[in-house]
Amino acid sequence: MLSTSTLPLYSHSKNNFGFYNKQRINFFSNGTKNSSLCYSFMGSVFPFTVLYTNTSTKYLHLKRLSIIAAASSSGSRSSRRVYKQSQAQAPAAPIKGITSFVLPAGAFVVVTFVLWKLVEKILLPKPTKSVLEENTPTQGVKWSFAPGTNLLSSFGAKVERESKLRLNDFAKELRSFRSVDMSGRNFGDEGLFFLAESLAYNQTAEEVNFAANGLTADGVKAFDGVLQSNIALKTLNLSGNSIGDEGVKCLCDILVNNSGIERLQLNSSAFGDEGAKAIAEMLKKNSSLRVLELNNNLIDYSGFSGLAGALLENKSIQSIHLNGNYGGALGAAALAKGLEGNKSLRELYLQGNSIGDEGVRALMSGLSSHKGKLTALDLGNNSISARGAFYVSEYIKKSKNLVWISLYMNDIGDEGAEKIAEALKHNRSVTNVDLGGNDIHAKGVSAIAQVLKDNSVIAALELGYNPIGPDGAKALAEVLKFHGNVKDLNLGWCQIGASGVEYIADMLKYNSTIQSLDLRANGLRDEGAICLARSLKVVNEALMSLNLGFNEIRDEGAFAIAQALKANEDVRLVSLNLMNNFLTKLGQSAITDARDHVFEMNEKELTIVF
Repeated sequence: MLSTSTLPLYSHSKNNFGFYNKQRINFFSNGTKNSSLCYSFMGSVFPFTVLYTNTSTKYLHLKRLSIIAAASSSGSRSSRRVYKQSQAQAPAAPIKGITSFVLPAGAFVVVTFVLWKLVEKILLPKPTKSVLEENTPTQGVKWSFAPGTNLLSSFGAKVERESKLRLNDFAKELRSFRSVDMSGRNFGDEGLFFLAESLAYNQTAEEVNFAANGLTADGVKAFDGVLQSNIALKTLNLSGNSIGDEGVKCLCDILVNNSGIERLQLNSSAFGDEGAKAIAEMLKKNSSLRVLELNNNLIDYSGFSGLAGALLENKSIQSIHLNGNYGGALGAAALAKGLEGNKSLRELYLQGNSIGDEGVRALMSGLSSHKGKLTALDLGNNSISARGAFYVSEYIKKSKNLVWISLYMNDIGDEGAEKIAEALKHNRSVTNVDLGGNDIHAKGVSAIAQVLKDNSVIAALELGYNPIGPDGAKALAEVLKFHGNVKDLNLGWCQIGASGVEYIADMLKYNSTIQSLDLRANGLRDEGAICLARSLKVVNEALMSLNLGFNEIRDEGAFAIAQALKANEDVRLVSLNLMNNFLTKLGQSAITDARDHVFEMNEKELTIVF
C-alpha cells in the first residue's frame, strides 16, 4: 500500500545558492501524484524526477515538486517558499530529514558508477584471448637485437621474420669480414647456435666479439664441433656473459683441440675456482693461446694455484689478466711458484687482488727467479705500503726487460716513492711508470724528478691523484725544463693551483719532449689559464694535447687561451680539453674562433672539448 506524505517546511533547510544577480532558488511541490522535482531559476522552470522510499511502508512514492525562484521588487533578500500538499499524512520528522540527505547522495553515487563503467568500457581494450591461453608457455624465442631486449613470440610473426633476417645479416658478416663486433645484441643462446654455424670452416673472420649477449653455459655448447675445425679465428671475446663454471668447463673441453685462437677474453663471466682450474687444464694441452683475460671474476686462492701449475707446463702463454679477482697474498705466493719455471710469460696484470705487502714479497721473489722476460707488471690497488714498494724496487733494479710498471692506487707514500726512484736510477728498461694515487707529496716527487736528470728512458709518468702541491710542481718543472725524455705527463688532481702552474707554464717554454700534458682538477682558475696562455704563444714543437678540465676556468681565461692560439702560427696543438669549466657562450665562441683560425693558418684540425 502506498503511503502519502507531505513535505513540511521545518523538515527541509532552505537551499540558497548565491549568484551574481542575487537570485534565489526555491523548492515546492506541484501537487501532482507522480513525483517530479522542479526548480525555477531566473524565470525558467526545470522539472526532473526523484525516487525515494518511505521507510514505514517500504513502498516507492513519486512526488512532483515545483521550484519557484522569485525576487521582491523592493530588493529584499527574503523570499517565500510555498509547499503544496499532494499526499495525505507525513512520516516522522527525523525520517524525512534522513531521506532528504540520503537521496541526493545515493543519486550521485549511482550516476558516478554508471559513468565510470561507460568510460571503462570505452577506453579499456577487450581481451583477445582467454586466461588459459595467456598462461600457456610460449614456444621458442624470437630475438630482437636492440641492446638489452629479448622479445618473445607473443610480439607476432613480423618480429620473428625481422629477427631471422638480422641473424642472417650477422651470419653474412661472419662470413665476410675479418673483424666482427656483435657485443650487446642480447641474442642469447639460441641466437648463438644459429650464428656459430657460420664459424665452422670459416676462413675470413679472425676477431669475433660476442660480449654481453645473455649467453649461458648452454649457449657455449654451440661452439662444439665448430672451433675444433676453425683455424682462422684468432680472437674470441665472450666477456660479460654469465656462463659460470659449467660454461667455462665446456669451452675448455672444446679449446683443447683448437689450434687457431690466440686471444681468449672471459672477463666478467661469473666463474670461480672451478672454472679457473678447467682453464688451467686446458693450458697444459693447448699450445696456441697467447693472451688470456680473466678480469673481474670470482677466482680465489685455489684457482690461482691451479693456474700456477699450468704455467709450469705451458710454453706459449704470454699475457695473463687477473685484475679484480680474489687471489690475496696466498694466491700471489702460489702464482709466484708457477712463474719461477715459466719462460714464455711477458705480461702479468694483478690489479685489485688485495695482495698486500706479503703477497708482493712472494711475487717479487718468484719473478726474480723467472726465466722469462716479463715486460709489463700491474700491481695497482693491492694495499701495498712503503714496505711492499721496497720489494718492488728490488725487482726493478735487477730487471732488464721490464718496460711498464704500475703501482696505481696503493699507499706507498713519500718513502715508497723514494725507493722506486732509487731503483729507477739503476734501471734502463722501464719506460712507463704509474705511481698515481699513492699519497705522494712534494718530497716524494722531488726524488722522482731527480731521477729524470740522468734517465732518458722514461717516456710516460703518471703522478695524478697525489697531493704534490705547488712545491712538487716546481721540483718537477725545474728538471723537465731541460732534462728527461718524458712525452706523457699526467698531473691531474695534484692540488697544484695557480701558483704551481706558473712553474709548469715556464717549463713549457723550453721543454721539447712533452707531447701530452694532463692538468685536470688543479684549481687553476683564470690566473692559471692566463699563465699557460703566455706559454702557448711561444713556439712549442712538441705539445699536442692539453687537458684543462675541471679547473674553474671562466671566460677571461678562455679569451687568453684563444688569443694565444691565434698568435702562434706554428702551434702543434691538436687536442684541447676544457670540459667542466665555467665558460659561457662568449668564452666557448672565442675558443671556437681560435680553432677555425688555426685551421685556416696551418690546415690542422684542433679538437676542442667543452
